[in-house]
Amino acid sequence: MSRNLLLSALTLGLLVAVMVSLLTGRGAGISIPAWDWQTQLILWEIRLPRTLLAAICGAVLGMAGAVLQGWLRNPLADPGVLGISSMAALGAVIAMYFGLFAMSWMLPVAGIVGAILGFWILITMIGRESGILLIVLAGAALNAFSAAFTALLLNLAPNPFAVQDMLFWLMGSFEHRSHEHLMLVALPVVVGGVMLYRVAPALDVMALGEKTAHSLGVSERRMLWSIGLGTALAVGACVSVAGVIGFAGLVVPHLLRPLTQWQPRLLVLPSAIAGALLLVSADILVRLLPPGQELRIGVVTALLGGPFFLWLLKHVRRAEVEL
Repeated sequence: MSRNLLLSALTLGLLVAVMVSLLTGRGAGISIPAWDWQTQLILWEIRLPRTLLAAICGAVLGMAGAVLQGWLRNPLADPGVLGISSMAALGAVIAMYFGLFAMSWMLPVAGIVGAILGFWILITMIGRESGILLIVLAGAALNAFSAAFTALLLNLAPNPFAVQDMLFWLMGSFEHRSHEHLMLVALPVVVGGVMLYRVAPALDVMALGEKTAHSLGVSERRMLWSIGLGTALAVGACVSVAGVIGFAGLVVPHLLRPLTQWQPRLLVLPSAIAGALLLVSADILVRLLPPGQELRIGVVTALLGGPFFLWLLKHVRRAEVEL
């Protein structure tokens, strides 16, 4: 499939999903409502920011997953698997624990700082040319550390209501999100997304090896800063307002890689669009479920992505043994 055809198909699918999302009510199914002031209020204040935030977070996770997999030359790289998302969540939980979320801008800042710290720890632990097993163990260690520290804060929370709020937030959801949340993530997501997209042309060169890339004028240090800060800004901001949504950045690039001639450079933009399509569709799904407590979208992606990750790990290990 040509790249233009792939991008067109994904974009069309995303536009259809956005329209369906705007017409989907919680527990009410998909319907075309009467166009009155109440409908306009629901669409503008409730469904539109929820849909746009789902698309933005999906695009960020898809793009970050594609860039990290191409840069590390490791098919298991993903902000969630590597512990970057959980460290961003830890930063946001710390801000919530100390009441800093009263200042709305503090939550994205805390998430970004946590993501930067997680990325720095990860690179320090695994370096650039790590094997499959090492990167999985490093990500598991980072996830375990952030989970333990988060559990400690939950245990020390001043009241059960604070614990409930933090637990529901950690599960990941776009419910009750507003235009304010969109404004909070807009700048870091745009800056981080641009930084990630700009390194895409160099990913094909990096696949040839560091020495070859250096001889062709690719600066490894510049790429490290661009990918690290770009991932931290974009993923940290999204996690701070939507919670932890795992495996989107892992699944999407793998589904699209055969359609992009296995070239990391060509995978970045389609992964962003497909990631947006995936999360908008998943958010529609949770709203179509029977009325009651809304299923968190982070739970849905984990249920779908967990088995895929195990299958992928087995497949990659088998390929290594055969080589």
